[in-house]
Amino acid sequence: MYEDITAQAQTVVRELLEQANLKPGALFVIGCSSSEMVGKQIGKGSSMDAAQAAFGGIYPILRERGIHLAVQCCEHLNRALIMERTVAEKKGYEIVNVIPQPHAGGSFAVTAWNAFSDPVAVETIQADAGIDIGGTMIGMHLRRVAVPVRTSLDKIGEAIVLCARTRPKYIGGPRAVYQE
Repeated sequence: MYEDITAQAQTVVRELLEQANLKPGALFVIGCSSSEMVGKQIGKGSSMDAAQAAFGGIYPILRERGIHLAVQCCEHLNRALIMERTVAEKKGYEIVNVIPQPHAGGSFAVTAWNAFSDPVAVETIQADAGIDIGGTMIGMHLRRVAVPVRTSLDKIGEAIVLCARTRPKYIGGPRAVYQE
């Protein structure tokens, strides 16, 4: 089961990255319900094993492309985000004081905290793309114009997966010309 979660997570992130055309230094957000991945209701069956399996499928792919990861915590931490200190400081995000736990932050956030070299929590970001695994509501952490992205898989484990990329706003009127 966990090998399937890893493989599914790899497929989803690769397909999203292919469509999002992110450059090194871009910010990628993931919200993940490990409960949903193992077939339970969000917040009712936290699984470190499932979280580690999904994280293990996603994080190495992002790192090899130079894309920074921010992991959304659950509602018990007001959907704060876990990320590397250097990224938070470079982007000017305010660091807050909390360490995620499996039932206050979520297993995926705990997994990220343990994997990052110098993790911190921040309250808000504007990511360039992201994956919502299990209905965690990442939209508040994406740049203003989010575009849904379909991948060949609509689930990781038992959790529904929604992906998005962002683009700059279109401004102007009928005479405006836009870049792709």
